Amino acid sequence: MQSALGVSAAAAKLALNRLAKQKVIASPARGFYVIVPPEYRSLACLPANQFIPALMKRLNLPYYAGLLSAAQYHGAAHQRPQEFQVFLAKNRRPIQCGAVRVAFLARKRLTDVPVQSFNTPRGTLLVSSPEATALDLVGYAHHAGGLSQVATVLSELAEKIDPEKLATAARAAPVAWAQRLGYLLEHLGSAAKTPALKEYVREHAKQSTALLPKARRARSRRNKGWKLYINADVKAEL
Repeated sequence: MQSALGVSAAAAKLALNRLAKQKVIASPARGFYVIVPPEYRSLACLPANQFIPALMKRLNLPYYAGLLSAAQYHGAAHQRPQEFQVFLAKNRRPIQCGAVRVAFLARKRLTDVPVQSFNTPRGTLLVSSPEATALDLVGYAHHAGGLSQVATVLSELAEKIDPEKLATAARAAPVAWAQRLGYLLEHLGSAAKTPALKEYVREHAKQSTALLPKARRARSRRNKGWKLYINADVKAEL
């Protein structure tokens, strides 16, 4: 813009500030601006899925949209999430741009997570695959409304899950996530999706874990197939 208009950096900044006050543009991150078309003026920003690809490219950060935001792309949109959820290799402060909020979560082995590309009006967004989304939902259940809400989303997401791809995706996640996810899928009546995952758990799970981490295991029953203590009552809202 500065080059095209032949103005100084100070003049360019003043122009940007003036346009921002008029809500013609918005700045989701420092030094990064987006044009706000009339149809998004009520948001005072572009929707997150339309600027995240460009922002991540500018910051040179590998990423993917995950959890409830990814579930929407796979047809498991039980309810619209209040924030757009993005995984990075390290923690980053959330973005608040007008009415648009982006939450960043740290994910180990980020680049090993299977992703899919979805086109938006302003670029291509990377989204975790249905299988990786299911694993992340269980691993980050507290960011997805709790286990019962996760079960509700899984009940819709299950039809998109490929059993072999699920076992492959599990290799980029803690084994405990596979143990919990396998049990939940069976609990929801999707046992046909779990044979390869159960074999993976049988080979790699060294010890039993709890369905609900950090909760009491007293009087909980043990599921031998998944090496799991069932210490929570999970009910999907079907």
